[in-house]
Amino acid sequence: MPVHVRLKEILAERGMSQRELARLTGLRASTINHLCSDKVDRVYLETLDVICKRLDIRIEQLLEVE
Repeated sequence: MPVHVRLKEILAERGMSQRELARLTGLRASTINHLCSDKVDRVYLETLDVICKRLDIRIEQLLEVE
């Protein structure tokens, strides 16, 4: 069951940079960059929670199950 993190698309829709999201969430820029890549193989649920809260989205909007 492949899961795709839609963070790159969501940031593009909002005109927000990865660096700006890192600053707003307190997460490392490399963490945000990794989540925006196509090579995400694992992520902490706490990280997803922080991102969802800051972007005011539900986790279902951030993750896409193929």
